Amino acid sequence: MNVFDRNNIHISGHGPHTLVFAHGFGCDQHMWRFVAPAFEEDHRVVLFDYVGAGRSQLAAYDPQRYATLDGYARDLIEVIDAAGAAPATVVAHSVSSMVAVLAAQAAPGRIGRLVLIGPSPRYVNEHPAYVGGFERADIEGLLDLMERNHLGWAAALAPAVMKNPEQPLLTEELERSFCAMEPDIGRRFARVTFLSDNRADLAAVQVPTLILQCADDAIAPDAVGEFVHRQIAGSTLRRMQATGHCPHMSHPDETLALIRAWLDGRDGP
Repeated sequence: MNVFDRNNIHISGHGPHTLVFAHGFGCDQHMWRFVAPAFEEDHRVVLFDYVGAGRSQLAAYDPQRYATLDGYARDLIEVIDAAGAAPATVVAHSVSSMVAVLAAQAAPGRIGRLVLIGPSPRYVNEHPAYVGGFERADIEGLLDLMERNHLGWAAALAPAVMKNPEQPLLTEELERSFCAMEPDIGRRFARVTFLSDNRADLAAVQVPTLILQCADDAIAPDAVGEFVHRQIAGSTLRRMQATGHCPHMSHPDETLALIRAWLDGRDGP
């Protein structure tokens, strides 16, 4: 199957380096609209949708392939190859951060740099050694709600993810995006997202990495950002004034400034 069609790939801009933007759970490439265009003057910009999201080809969804994050990592590698983007800088939001970590490990040379926005290698707490932000019962409760009420879970989760009540249109957009997922695919992706454990994969990252940690992020709290920073040798951690879990939507100017400064070498560890 044509990867361009399968993953709804769009390429714009020009320059010697390529940025690949990888969206989070329940989202699609449209969520990058406040950030990605700003890089088009001096970068090639690649946008795509994971299979099951946005305008990807639903017929390409394979429950076995996407039963773990490795399947999504294969998608990311194939997108980079199809776009002729290697070595690319991958700007990854939320669960895509671990997808990008796995892709960098599986295909050395495809990814030259990582920008991880709100990364979490493990959402479930494992007291006392690790704080992920959620008890196992919380996650199981969300998954159960997704089974019973496809619209209700989206209405419950969107405000907690966006967490910018002064921008209600963004919360409404995120809720609509959650609801737009095909229910079975959404439930499977949620289970993979929230129950995966990629903590051991972080130490294998050997490319320059920027970690953007939002304030008051209920999905990936500060302790998680610190953990990711400690595990990825030489990584740069920047705490944002932005609140919530989607700074590229709620606080695009700050997000842009931090990414640009790091890419330009104006921001050290």
